[in-house]
Amino acid sequence: MPEHIYDADGTPCHGYLALPGGDGPAAGVLVTPAFSGLSDSERATCDRLAALGYVALGVDYYGHGTLATTREEAGALMAKLQADRATLATRMTAALAALAAIPRVDAGRMAAMGYCFGGKAVLDLARSGADFRAGVSMHGVYDAPPSGSRKMAPALLICHGWEDPLCPPDATVALAQELTEHCDDWQILAHGHTGHAFTNPGANAPGMAYAEAADRRSWDAMLSLFAETLGA
Repeated sequence: MPEHIYDADGTPCHGYLALPGGDGPAAGVLVTPAFSGLSDSERATCDRLAALGYVALGVDYYGHGTLATTREEAGALMAKLQADRATLATRMTAALAALAAIPRVDAGRMAAMGYCFGGKAVLDLARSGADFRAGVSMHGVYDAPPSGSRKMAPALLICHGWEDPLCPPDATVALAQELTEHCDDWQILAHGHTGHAFTNPGANAPGMAYAEAADRRSWDAMLSLFAETLGA
Protein backbone atom coordinates (compact mmCIF):
# COMPACT_ATOMS: atom_id res chain seq x y z
CA MET A 1 0.00 0.00 0.00
CA PRO A 2 1.61 3.32 -1.07
CA GLU A 3 1.26 5.10 2.28
CA HIS A 4 2.43 8.70 2.27
CA ILE A 5 3.05 10.13 5.74
CA TYR A 6 3.09 13.90 6.13
CA ASP A 7 3.09 16.27 9.09
CA ALA A 8 0.27 18.60 10.15
CA ASP A 9 1.50 20.86 12.93
CA GLY A 10 3.09 17.96 14.77
CA THR A 11 0.42 15.36 13.96
CA PRO A 12 1.56 12.53 11.65
CA CYS A 13 -0.99 12.02 8.91
CA HIS A 14 -1.04 8.75 6.99
CA GLY A 15 -2.15 9.61 3.48
CA TYR A 16 -2.35 7.45 0.37
CA LEU A 17 -0.40 8.36 -2.76
CA ALA A 18 -1.38 7.25 -6.26
CA LEU A 19 0.88 8.22 -9.15
CA PRO A 20 0.09 8.32 -12.86
CA GLY A 21 2.21 6.62 -15.47
CA GLY A 22 5.23 8.35 -16.94
CA ASP A 23 7.71 10.59 -15.19
CA GLY A 24 6.77 14.16 -16.14
CA PRO A 25 5.04 16.79 -14.01
CA ALA A 26 1.32 16.31 -13.45
CA ALA A 27 -1.57 18.10 -11.82
CA GLY A 28 -2.26 17.06 -8.23
CA VAL A 29 -5.58 16.31 -6.53
CA LEU A 30 -6.37 15.90 -2.84
CA VAL A 31 -8.98 13.20 -2.17
CA THR A 32 -10.67 13.94 1.14
CA PRO A 33 -12.64 11.16 2.81
CA ALA A 34 -16.07 10.84 4.34
CA PHE A 35 -16.45 10.92 8.11
CA SER A 36 -15.03 7.45 8.80
CA GLY A 37 -11.57 8.57 7.68
CA LEU A 38 -9.34 7.50 4.80
CA SER A 39 -10.65 4.13 3.61
CA ASP A 40 -10.37 1.79 0.66
CA SER A 41 -13.16 3.73 -1.04
CA GLU A 42 -11.12 6.94 -1.18
CA ARG A 43 -7.99 4.99 -2.09
CA ALA A 44 -9.92 3.64 -5.07
CA THR A 45 -10.78 7.22 -6.05
CA CYS A 46 -7.09 8.09 -5.85
CA ASP A 47 -6.23 5.15 -8.12
CA ARG A 48 -8.98 6.14 -10.53
CA LEU A 49 -7.66 9.70 -10.77
CA ALA A 50 -4.08 8.47 -11.19
CA ALA A 51 -5.20 6.33 -14.12
CA LEU A 52 -6.47 9.56 -15.69
CA GLY A 53 -3.09 11.25 -15.32
CA TYR A 54 -3.34 13.02 -11.94
CA VAL A 55 -1.19 12.64 -8.85
CA ALA A 56 -3.76 11.87 -6.15
CA LEU A 57 -3.17 12.13 -2.41
CA GLY A 58 -5.71 10.68 0.01
CA VAL A 59 -6.09 12.91 3.06
CA ASP A 60 -5.88 11.76 6.69
CA TYR A 61 -7.59 14.65 8.48
CA TYR A 62 -7.94 12.77 11.77
CA GLY A 63 -4.21 12.00 11.90
CA HIS A 64 -2.33 8.82 12.85
CA GLY A 65 -4.15 6.87 10.12
CA THR A 66 -7.32 6.81 12.22
CA LEU A 67 -10.20 4.94 10.58
CA ALA A 68 -13.52 4.44 12.36
CA THR A 69 -15.04 0.97 12.29
CA THR A 70 -18.60 1.95 13.27
CA ARG A 71 -20.93 4.86 12.48
CA GLU A 72 -20.91 5.78 16.16
CA GLU A 73 -17.13 5.98 16.27
CA ALA A 74 -17.07 7.98 13.05
CA GLY A 75 -19.66 10.37 14.42
CA ALA A 76 -17.62 10.96 17.56
CA LEU A 77 -14.45 11.60 15.57
CA MET A 78 -16.25 13.99 13.25
CA ALA A 79 -17.90 15.85 16.12
CA LYS A 80 -14.52 16.51 17.71
CA LEU A 81 -13.10 17.99 14.52
CA GLN A 82 -16.34 19.81 13.74
CA ALA A 83 -15.93 21.59 17.07
CA ASP A 84 -12.39 22.63 16.11
CA ARG A 85 -12.62 23.97 12.58
CA ALA A 86 -9.24 25.70 12.90
CA THR A 87 -7.57 22.30 13.29
CA LEU A 88 -9.53 20.94 10.32
CA ALA A 89 -8.27 23.86 8.19
CA THR A 90 -4.71 23.34 9.46
CA ARG A 91 -4.78 19.68 8.51
CA MET A 92 -6.17 20.44 5.07
CA THR A 93 -3.52 23.13 4.53
CA ALA A 94 -0.86 20.60 5.53
CA ALA A 95 -2.27 18.06 3.08
CA LEU A 96 -2.17 20.65 0.28
CA ALA A 97 1.45 21.47 1.16
CA ALA A 98 2.28 17.75 1.17
CA LEU A 99 0.73 17.39 -2.28
CA ALA A 100 2.71 20.36 -3.58
CA ALA A 101 5.94 18.82 -2.23
CA ILE A 102 5.54 15.55 -4.17
CA PRO A 103 8.17 15.64 -6.94
CA ARG A 104 5.75 14.62 -9.69
CA VAL A 105 3.28 17.41 -8.84
CA ASP A 106 3.13 20.70 -10.71
CA ALA A 107 2.34 22.85 -7.66
CA GLY A 108 0.74 25.46 -9.89
CA ARG A 109 -1.96 22.96 -10.89
CA MET A 110 -3.65 21.54 -7.81
CA ALA A 111 -7.23 20.69 -6.86
CA ALA A 112 -9.09 19.16 -3.94
CA MET A 113 -12.23 17.03 -3.81
CA GLY A 114 -14.04 15.45 -0.90
CA TYR A 115 -16.98 13.32 0.15
CA CYS A 116 -19.42 14.14 2.98
CA PHE A 117 -17.37 15.67 5.83
CA GLY A 118 -14.52 15.73 3.33
CA GLY A 119 -16.60 18.08 1.20
CA LYS A 120 -16.82 20.42 4.17
CA ALA A 121 -13.05 20.09 4.60
CA VAL A 122 -12.48 21.14 0.99
CA LEU A 123 -14.77 24.13 1.45
CA ASP A 124 -12.91 25.08 4.63
CA LEU A 125 -9.61 24.85 2.75
CA ALA A 126 -11.00 27.31 0.21
CA ARG A 127 -12.41 29.49 2.99
CA SER A 128 -8.94 29.71 4.54
CA GLY A 129 -7.63 31.50 1.46
CA ALA A 130 -5.44 28.58 0.31
CA ASP A 131 -4.09 28.75 -3.22
CA PHE A 132 -5.39 25.93 -5.42
CA ARG A 133 -7.26 25.92 -8.69
CA ALA A 134 -10.38 23.80 -8.20
CA GLY A 135 -12.42 22.37 -5.34
CA VAL A 136 -15.24 19.82 -5.47
CA SER A 137 -17.69 18.85 -2.73
CA MET A 138 -19.55 15.56 -3.19
CA HIS A 139 -22.64 15.52 -0.92
CA GLY A 140 -20.74 17.72 1.53
CA VAL A 141 -21.92 19.78 4.49
CA TYR A 142 -22.08 23.51 4.09
CA ASP A 143 -22.03 25.45 7.36
CA ALA A 144 -19.24 28.03 7.48
CA PRO A 145 -16.73 27.99 10.35
CA PRO A 146 -16.97 30.62 13.11
CA SER A 147 -13.97 32.37 11.56
CA GLY A 148 -15.95 32.99 8.38
CA SER A 149 -14.52 33.03 4.87
CA ARG A 150 -11.67 34.80 3.14
CA LYS A 151 -11.55 35.36 -0.58
CA MET A 152 -11.71 31.89 -2.16
CA ALA A 153 -9.12 31.24 -4.85
CA PRO A 154 -10.38 28.03 -6.49
CA ALA A 155 -13.26 27.47 -8.85
CA LEU A 156 -15.78 25.47 -6.80
CA LEU A 157 -18.22 22.75 -7.82
CA ILE A 158 -20.85 21.65 -5.29
CA CYS A 159 -22.46 18.31 -6.19
CA HIS A 160 -25.60 18.08 -4.10
CA GLY A 161 -28.57 15.81 -3.51
CA TRP A 162 -31.59 18.10 -3.27
CA GLU A 163 -33.23 15.84 -0.68
CA ASP A 164 -30.10 15.59 1.50
CA PRO A 165 -31.36 15.77 5.11
CA LEU A 166 -28.00 17.14 6.27
CA CYS A 167 -28.22 20.10 3.90
CA PRO A 168 -31.82 21.17 3.31
CA PRO A 169 -32.61 23.89 0.78
CA ASP A 170 -32.02 26.77 3.20
CA ALA A 171 -28.49 25.51 3.94
CA THR A 172 -27.79 25.20 0.22
CA VAL A 173 -29.09 28.71 -0.45
CA ALA A 174 -26.95 30.02 2.43
CA LEU A 175 -23.90 28.42 0.83
CA ALA A 176 -24.78 30.01 -2.51
CA GLN A 177 -24.96 33.40 -0.80
CA GLU A 178 -21.59 32.81 0.87
CA LEU A 179 -19.98 31.77 -2.42
CA THR A 180 -21.46 34.74 -4.24
CA GLU A 181 -19.73 37.00 -1.74
CA HIS A 182 -16.37 35.23 -1.55
CA CYS A 183 -15.85 33.12 -4.71
CA ASP A 184 -15.60 34.40 -8.28
CA ASP A 185 -16.30 31.02 -9.95
CA TRP A 186 -18.78 28.61 -8.39
CA GLN A 187 -21.52 26.23 -9.46
CA ILE A 188 -23.99 23.93 -7.75
CA LEU A 189 -25.07 20.72 -9.48
CA ALA A 190 -28.23 19.69 -7.64
CA HIS A 191 -29.66 16.22 -8.27
CA GLY A 192 -33.40 15.83 -7.81
CA HIS A 193 -34.88 12.93 -5.83
CA THR A 194 -31.41 12.34 -4.37
CA GLY A 195 -30.25 12.29 -0.76
CA HIS A 196 -26.94 12.23 1.05
CA ALA A 197 -24.06 9.84 0.24
CA PHE A 198 -25.21 9.35 -3.35
CA THR A 199 -21.73 8.18 -4.44
CA ASN A 200 -21.61 5.40 -1.84
CA PRO A 201 -23.05 2.04 -2.97
CA GLY A 202 -23.20 0.92 0.67
CA ALA A 203 -25.25 3.87 1.95
CA ASN A 204 -28.42 2.66 3.66
CA ALA A 205 -29.34 5.15 6.41
CA PRO A 206 -32.51 7.28 6.25
CA GLY A 207 -32.09 9.97 3.62
CA MET A 208 -28.87 8.37 2.41
CA ALA A 209 -28.69 6.08 -0.61
CA TYR A 210 -26.60 5.43 -3.68
CA ALA A 211 -27.83 7.11 -6.86
CA GLU A 212 -26.05 5.87 -9.97
CA ALA A 213 -26.98 8.77 -12.22
CA ALA A 214 -26.00 11.41 -9.64
CA ASP A 215 -22.72 9.60 -8.99
CA ARG A 216 -21.86 9.39 -12.69
CA ARG A 217 -22.94 12.93 -13.53
CA SER A 218 -21.07 14.41 -10.58
CA TRP A 219 -17.89 12.54 -11.51
CA ASP A 220 -18.16 13.75 -15.10
CA ALA A 221 -18.75 17.34 -13.94
CA MET A 222 -15.70 17.12 -11.70
CA LEU A 223 -13.48 15.85 -14.51
CA SER A 224 -14.76 18.62 -16.77
CA LEU A 225 -13.83 21.23 -14.14
CA PHE A 226 -10.39 19.65 -13.67
CA ALA A 227 -9.77 19.63 -17.43
CA GLU A 228 -10.72 23.30 -17.61
CA THR A 229 -8.77 24.52 -14.58
CA LEU A 230 -5.79 22.17 -14.38
CA GLY A 231 -5.05 21.68 -18.07
CA ALA A 232 -3.24 18.74 -19.60
